[in-house]
This record gives sequence, structure tokens and C-alpha cells, in this order.
Amino acid sequence: MPAPAPLLTADVPWLLYRSFFALPKSIVGPEDRPVNALLGTVNAILGFLDARLTARPRCVVACTGAEEADYRVKLYPAYHAHRDPMPPELAWQWQRAPDLLASLGWVVSGSDSLEADDVMFSFARAEEERGGRALLMTGDRDLYGAVSERVAVLELRKGGETAQLGPAQVRERYGVEPALVPDFIALRGDPSDGLPGAPGIGAKTAAELLRRYGSLEDVLAAAHALVDKVRRDDDEMRPRAAAALRENDELLRAFKHIATLQRIDVKAPPDGPTDFAGGARHARELGMRRLADRLEKLA
Repeated sequence: MPAPAPLLTADVPWLLYRSFFALPKSIVGPEDRPVNALLGTVNAILGFLDARLTARPRCVVACTGAEEADYRVKLYPAYHAHRDPMPPELAWQWQRAPDLLASLGWVVSGSDSLEADDVMFSFARAEEERGGRALLMTGDRDLYGAVSERVAVLELRKGGETAQLGPAQVRERYGVEPALVPDFIALRGDPSDGLPGAPGIGAKTAAELLRRYGSLEDVLAAAHALVDKVRRDDDEMRPRAAAALRENDELLRAFKHIATLQRIDVKAPPDGPTDFAGGARHARELGMRRLADRLEKLA
């Protein structure tokens, strides 16, 4: 029996930023406003659909959200603080992205309080619970924590190629199971989110600690237990690492909470084909003639 067609969820903020900085600003629409981010976002999703003509996703969900969740900033004020403000040329495109994506027949879903990766995680779990499969188009490695036997991260590579990252690939890259990705991020840190991790703890040590002790909470418990231990076993954590963990106990727990994807109430969407003709009309209104021509041919 063939595998069910997957649900494709797309990280719209990541795609917009990626496209805005990768494509030339000379790609313009009405009033000479750049439309490079819109073009790159749509083309990235279309590229995957074109490459999977015999196994199209049953539906595309374009996920949006807050630039940073308030609860994450409250836990750690430096969260995302290192990021530059959104360029005005991107902000204009950001506002028009939902209508363009919806014109293609894709479901646009977001959250005012949580981030796009939380929305993607929620749809993936809903799809998994109904016995389906989900693909997560994103560059946000927090979503490695959503990977399971039915959920994979869709990695975009140079030349338009894609690769699906399942549990085995997450274990290969991080050295831990997908369920421990938030714990791993808490220990190692995540520069893209402004999380420093534990001082002196790199990726290799973080993975080793989690494989030996279990969760972050178990690692911290072991670090505190070493204070009263007279003789350290050969395979136990080093005193310097244990001290760093004890001194940053509360902060590391906050980092894990920040890196843990939050679930919101979503329903698995019905099957829905891409509306190439509708997308072509909207693209032409935005002055994106080549995209409109491409969509009309697909229609």
C-alpha cells in the first residue's frame, strides 16, 4: 500500500528572509518596490511541488507567526535581541505574503503570540495523530525536535535540491534523539536565537552528557550530585563542566523552555490542490510577470 501523501508546512518568515537576502533587490514590481522575497518564497515551494509530480503533498500550509514569542523574551530578554530590525523593503513584502500564498490555494495559518515554528509543529503533530505524514520546509533547527517516523524536516540545498531529514539524520547531526533537541540546544546554545548555552559546553560534550544521563534535568542533577562525591568515575562529567552547569542551572532550564516547541490548537486541513491560475492573477497584480507566466503554464 503506498504511503499517504504528506502535508507540507512552510516556514514563511524564514523563506521571506532567506529570499530577501539571496535574491537581487532589482527584482521589482509596482512603483519599483522589491518583490524578491515574495518571488523566492513562492518559487521555493513550487520547486518542491515540481520535483514531486508523482507524490504531491495533499495540502500546503504556509505558517506565519510573531517574530519572537513574548514568553521566550520574558524568560531571556536577549532572545532575538541581536537581530537587526526588519528592512522596510522586506516589511512591505511581509504584509503582502499571506494574500499571495492564499491565492495559490494554500492554507495560511499563523499565531499572534507564538512563532511560525510553533505553528508548524502543531500542524505536524495533528497530521501525525491522524495517521498521516508531514514535511517541514524550514531552516530553523528547533524543528529537528518535531521529527519522528512520520515527520521530517525538508532541507533546501543549492541548485534547488531538497533532502528529507528523519530521526536517523537528526541523530547523525546532533548525536541525540529528536525528543532531546531542546535539551541539546539549551546546553550547546543557539547563536541564531541568541542563546549562549552553558559556558564551555560544545556540541560534542552536550551530546555526550545527554547520552549518558538522559534529559537536561538529569544532567543538572548529576552535576549537583558531584559536589559531594569524593571520587569521580572515569566516564563522569569533568569538574569544570559540572561547575558550569551548577552555576547556570536556572538559566539552562529557561533555555530548554525557550527551545521547546509549543503546541496550539489546529485542525488537520482538508486535501487541497494548488490553484495555479489564482496565483498567476495575484502575481500579475504585484508586477511579478515571470512568476505569473510560470503559474499560467502550470495551470
